[in-house]
Amino acid sequence: MAQRPSIPKGTRDFGAVEMARRNYIFHTIREVYELYGFRQIETPAMENLSTLMGKYGEEGDKLLFKILNSGDFRAKTSADDYAAKSPAALASAFCEKGLRYDLTVPFARFVVQHRDELQMPFKRYQIQPVWRADRPQKGRYREFYQCDADIVGSDSLLNEVELMQIVDEVFSRFGIRVAIKINNRKILSGIAELIGAADKITDITVAIDKLDKIGLDKVNEELRAVGLTDEAIDKLQPIISLSGTNAEKLAVMRNALSASDKGMKGLDEVDFVMRHLEAAHLTNTLELDLTLARGLNYYTGCIFEVKALDVEIGSITGGGRYDNLTGIFGLPGLSGVGISFGADRIYDVLNRLDLYPPTTRQGARLLFLNFGAAEAAHCLSLAVATRRAGIATEVYPDAVKMKKQMAYANAHAVPYVALVGETEMAEQRISLKNMATGEQTSLSLDELIATVKH
Repeated sequence: MAQRPSIPKGTRDFGAVEMARRNYIFHTIREVYELYGFRQIETPAMENLSTLMGKYGEEGDKLLFKILNSGDFRAKTSADDYAAKSPAALASAFCEKGLRYDLTVPFARFVVQHRDELQMPFKRYQIQPVWRADRPQKGRYREFYQCDADIVGSDSLLNEVELMQIVDEVFSRFGIRVAIKINNRKILSGIAELIGAADKITDITVAIDKLDKIGLDKVNEELRAVGLTDEAIDKLQPIISLSGTNAEKLAVMRNALSASDKGMKGLDEVDFVMRHLEAAHLTNTLELDLTLARGLNYYTGCIFEVKALDVEIGSITGGGRYDNLTGIFGLPGLSGVGISFGADRIYDVLNRLDLYPPTTRQGARLLFLNFGAAEAAHCLSLAVATRRAGIATEVYPDAVKMKKQMAYANAHAVPYVALVGETEMAEQRISLKNMATGEQTSLSLDELIATVKH
């Protein structure tokens, strides 16, 4: 027996019902982005590895899917090189391209490449799949969609305010209760200075960003492993565990970081964003979370993360300010800020909470049954009219038993079935059956269109 085909771990197939639900997610996010003046772009699935490598930190580089060069990919490597080189070195020799890891770095490349065509500030959104060679687990996939919005060419913190309003609006439309968490990389730099480990800011942020996943004890172990002293780790504990209102946390941190100019600037930026969001009367809660680090190295200012309150799952949206991402591509000093909705995790949350509206469906609203060649030809002409009226319509292709055709309508949740036999053709009428109530009425074509549409 032939082996049944399968798909790679960490990827998924989506059937018609699932795609209707996913399209609801994409449509909702797209609609809100456009409401705030963002314009859509797309970039290729694969980028040159020189574009991707070194932009996500050492851990991120390991998770890049690399594409073997076409033809003889070993041509430039001798047998001795092959035996001596590490896997990473061999990958760089064999691969010139890779699948994109996120949408932000390709966007930075896009901005630099097309800078003469863009009017600043430039507001773009992008809804496309990305790939990461991660270990598949619940809520974590190797292929998944991101729904990004970024603003480049403006230093104004009003952009951060606007993006948080977008986050609040999107999840309000979905009906998902969330906590919007905010922090600032400058605050984290100030904390690193405070504990005497300014040179280990990257190691500290990578470790504390895992707090929710691995717990405090494991985080402290990682901090020791990267060379932090017990004294420095002890100084960090009350900050990681700080509780209270946002105003109380800000007051405590202003006192703690009074000697750090960078830390105080970060606190001022967070305070500005939070005050403006208070005036905007968000539906969801906004929380200053000093353990929020966002592991990517390119963030330099405010950072954001969104957690669902009613489902145990990782971050479903994240983002932040990056002051010089385009500098790595030869365009220094161009600041940007962005967010990314995790469509796949949002899909899982909506499924678990059963929050899809009843109108989230795909397929025909009207099915003409097939009673023979003459009747089918007549129904095809009627279907032209119903489709022109905006009604999704099918004509059953085979003149089989009525029971089988009705079973098809039920299986595909078609709400109306039209029956047209010799009598209906002679009288220019259509028998329309409401599949929910079982009621059947004789209608003209115009009456049928009005009934099915409304």
